[in-house]
Amino acid sequence: MTEIFDLDKVISLLSYDAASPMLFNSGLFLFLFVGFAMGYALLSRRSTLRILYVVLFSLYFYYKSSGIYLLLLLFVSLSDYLIGGRIASAVSRRAKRWWVAASVVLNLGLLGYFKYTNFFIDIANNIFGEGFLQFQNIFLPIGISFFVFQSMSYTIDLYRGTIKPLDRYVDYLFYLSFFPQIVAGPIVRASTFLPQIRRPLDITREMFGWGVGLIIIGLIKKAIISDYISLNFVDRVFADPSLYSGVESLAAIYGYALQIYCDFSGYSDMAIGLALLLGFRFPKNFDAPYKSATITEFWRRWHISLSSWLRDYLYISLGGNRRGRVRQYVNLLLTMVLGGLWHGAAVRFVLWGTLHGVALALHKMWLTVVPRAKVLGSDMHPLWRVVGVLFTFHVVCLGWLLFRASDMANFWAILSNITHNFDLSVLPQFVGGYRAVVLLVVVGYAMHYLPSRWCEALHRRVATSSFVVQALLLTATIWLVMQVKSTDIQPFIYFQF
Repeated sequence: MTEIFDLDKVISLLSYDAASPMLFNSGLFLFLFVGFAMGYALLSRRSTLRILYVVLFSLYFYYKSSGIYLLLLLFVSLSDYLIGGRIASAVSRRAKRWWVAASVVLNLGLLGYFKYTNFFIDIANNIFGEGFLQFQNIFLPIGISFFVFQSMSYTIDLYRGTIKPLDRYVDYLFYLSFFPQIVAGPIVRASTFLPQIRRPLDITREMFGWGVGLIIIGLIKKAIISDYISLNFVDRVFADPSLYSGVESLAAIYGYALQIYCDFSGYSDMAIGLALLLGFRFPKNFDAPYKSATITEFWRRWHISLSSWLRDYLYISLGGNRRGRVRQYVNLLLTMVLGGLWHGAAVRFVLWGTLHGVALALHKMWLTVVPRAKVLGSDMHPLWRVVGVLFTFHVVCLGWLLFRASDMANFWAILSNITHNFDLSVLPQFVGGYRAVVLLVVVGYAMHYLPSRWCEALHRRVATSSFVVQALLLTATIWLVMQVKSTDIQPFIYFQF
């Protein structure tokens, strides 16, 4: 007799597996999401039950991604919900300041402990000698950088008086744990998300179509383009640069620039698409960043939710541009250095942030020296725009080399290959040996540089198609992903941040 109920499979489904965290681009998530969506539809008119239902699924999703560190998410949500109530009820400005300071210290303290303890131990050992402090085996909870910043936006906005406090803890837990963006963003502001929680559910035909289109685009970017060029070329070059020429090393940097864009924007597309299917609107997180003709424009197009968060809660808090030009340049540098540290506890991330901070400061200086200079490439003469795009792209690529290198020795090895071992005669051999990789890189960049109106028109065509057509397109995309996939499902790059 065939066993209908397999207890081992149920236990496996309910248990956390550190070697196989749940991902959007996994078959398990797609299977569970279909079941979840059915229950969600049945509760469409039951607001409180629907919220509880989504919270439970979101907590399960995060548990399958991070295990016991689910308790950390619950702690942050409860502490900031209670602190938020104190901020709102405090009479004096001084009391409000103390409570918001408590939230900032608590959140940054948790982030600092899990993310930077070993970094500071390494610095201390370099200064005082090896063995001065013992390294700690501290696991970095997935998504901690995102939900900590998101939670801080709630308490800071309460302090600033731009939002009102929530009356129900379950609503705050919904906001902080919402599964489409809990592990890798986008960082959704409280002011944007909270008003949507108890709003009557209204998933329009347009929302559903755009959501499906974004999920298809996200899967193509992540599971086809990013994963393939990473596993079959980029990772190999960075693993041992001595085996490759300068041409291949430069190609690996260009490949990584496309890989990280497709990986992270692909995740954001899927997160925004899933949210639309559930009736929630998230702001755009990427806007063709490699079309930027200035470094300022780049940071208005790349990881928009993070760059705007750093601007509104860090740069402006430091004084922004209100205290003179020199102070503005210093504030830009500090903001980007701290933004680099947010990405990771290593010298190369500090240097990556420093590079972008200096570039932003120099661009601000250029705008004051040359009155006709433009902040954005869209305002430039077409010829200067092309020059600006090429220059900005290569400044960004230098940053990506710092970002991707395993350490500074790896960075210098790649850079040395390009400067001392560059021979264009190997180009035909490289293209012949990596035909599929080169094809995907060309296709990826071609898609990226298509005129925005063409991309929007194509997306609109998918969004307005019939449900049957959309289902067929999604099925075909999943089939194509399975054909291209050459190994286990790859985690998203930003999971490590």
